[in-house]
Amino acid sequence: MEIKAFKALRFNEEVVGNAGDCICPPYDVINEQLRDKLYAKNDYNTVRLIRNKPTAQDNETNNPYTRAAELVNEWISKGALKENGSDAIYAYVQDFKLGRKKFRREAFIALGKLEELGNHIRDHENTLIGPRTDRLNLQRATATQFGLIFMLYEDPQKIADKIVAKTSQQKPLVEFADEDNVEHRLFAIGDKNDIDAIRSMMDDKNCVIADGHHRYASSLSYYKETGNPKAAHQVMAFVNTLHDGMIILATHRLVYGLKDFSTKQLLEGLKANFDITEYKFDSETTKQQAEEKMLKRMKKESAGHRNAYGIYTGDGVFRVAVLMDKSVMDKTLPDKSSTYRLLDVAVLHKMILEGILGIGEKQLDEKTNLEYVKDTPNAVSDTIERVDAKQIQAAFFTNPEKIKMVQQVANAGEKMPQKSTFFFPKVYSGMTIYKI
Repeated sequence: MEIKAFKALRFNEEVVGNAGDCICPPYDVINEQLRDKLYAKNDYNTVRLIRNKPTAQDNETNNPYTRAAELVNEWISKGALKENGSDAIYAYVQDFKLGRKKFRREAFIALGKLEELGNHIRDHENTLIGPRTDRLNLQRATATQFGLIFMLYEDPQKIADKIVAKTSQQKPLVEFADEDNVEHRLFAIGDKNDIDAIRSMMDDKNCVIADGHHRYASSLSYYKETGNPKAAHQVMAFVNTLHDGMIILATHRLVYGLKDFSTKQLLEGLKANFDITEYKFDSETTKQQAEEKMLKRMKKESAGHRNAYGIYTGDGVFRVAVLMDKSVMDKTLPDKSSTYRLLDVAVLHKMILEGILGIGEKQLDEKTNLEYVKDTPNAVSDTIERVDAKQIQAAFFTNPEKIKMVQQVANAGEKMPQKSTFFFPKVYSGMTIYKI
């Protein structure tokens, strides 16, 4: 894949104060509550560009996109955004904890050449027209790229990883901790030999989009419609899949609003293809113990390459359902690759959600009956509380998909079910802005 160094626009602390207060999560994880919090954090926070607040008076000439365009130009003229003095590739280091274990993920940021998906660049999730149009409208108005496409590549020699590790011994250009206590640091890789080494390493690499499918699609569309040579490249953060800090977390499925749902019906449907283990409880203490046993069993089954799901319906029992015979998926999804048929989310969606509960493509498209919950630290306990409060009918806890399987599905030209992967942590917006 072709990459190159560039002069990024970065926040100038002489004007904005702490540059870390100007960086924000990617647009698609910013809800109204977080947007308000980010607005209050700093007058120059990137959220004002990527998720500008709508108003009742919005029209064709005054709307979130036009306001973002006015702001970015104003910030540049004021010196709040200042271009890097020379071309560089940027080292992006994130330190975080999962439970008691510490991790470090090292990436590099560069311009990646846009091209049609399927050859050097592959996707693993479907895109939706709404988000694609939204991001395209923003780029049309601002002619600017604010966020990063999160790209995966594989390099056993870890050439870029070593350069990033070396560079991270310097003083960071930006340093801050986010809402999830992830520490972000940005460094400039300006040495020509280091830049050439990374560029050369990437020449024969194929990449998979981890996060940013809609932004990639909109950037490609923007380039096609404008023909602007600078728009032929997109700012991307590249992570080696062999890096120790490459983490995928699970996304759990919550069922609600089903007519005539019953735990008995669910269990009867599961018996044909799943082995079910029950962990009963009768107090808060035994409930916590039963929950821990469920999660431990799920993890053990996943380590043994079995499809396993934790199930809770609020009836005083945690359950683990394990698929007994994987070959049943050969008949269920004969048109899919063998890797796709082994995905936990594929089995869950096809055999349980659709096959037993009737939640199929129509319900998924209409966003009825199914909610997705990312496996953040309190996700499981919060979900259990919601089941107990009768806000949802059933929770299906999943194991995270393995990175190799994500790559294999993408290389086969297939798309995984919605919300199959939760790459943690997110790569943030406003770190390295690119004016087209």
